[in-house]
Amino acid sequence: MITRLDREVGRLMELLKKLGLEEKTLIVFTSDNGPTYAGGVDYEFFDSAGPLRGLKGSLYEGGIRVPLIVKWPAKIKPGTVADHISAFWDFLPTFMEVVGLPIPDNTDGLSMLPTWLGHPEKQHQHEYLYWELHGQQAVRLGDWKGIRFSPEKDIELYNLRTDLSESHNLATEHPEIVEKIKKIMVTARTESALFPLVRKKSRSSKKKQS
Repeated sequence: MITRLDREVGRLMELLKKLGLEEKTLIVFTSDNGPTYAGGVDYEFFDSAGPLRGLKGSLYEGGIRVPLIVKWPAKIKPGTVADHISAFWDFLPTFMEVVGLPIPDNTDGLSMLPTWLGHPEKQHQHEYLYWELHGQQAVRLGDWKGIRFSPEKDIELYNLRTDLSESHNLATEHPEIVEKIKKIMVTARTESALFPLVRKKSRSSKKKQS
């Protein structure tokens, strides 16, 4: 799959050159999750997650931190590196600003265009980022990252600036940060019948257990 991806992106780039569109085309390359464990992947051999903990399906950094490469010859200086904290819901407002249309009010996203264009002083920052998946919840609050695996579990706390691999749980040392994250885990979400935080056990499964 990696070889095929490399080949197809190469074909796309060559076509843009052939059509004379390379200099005026915005290209975004990213991933929807961290490396997988399925399909015969030997993630340990390839060190797919590097120093990050977790894989696809986990809310540790190995599951949600992904590469983001942007190429726009007319606008973005080659070789530029940014550490702006962003998420996928930022793409909508970013692309709306790129094409000169108003950004919808009902979005949690923030345009990344100031960062892309080399104007970090104009970049709006997220107060926090929130994820949930299969009972897991995670909050990014500046350098702090809180994660728990169900509402009944304790929150783990990590400082991503000093501990990117999420190896040192600092929850007991910073209860005030844990409390802030705990409140966000309640207020940042909207309950959904289709995607509940915790799935209720069916009667049939209860009978099987009894």
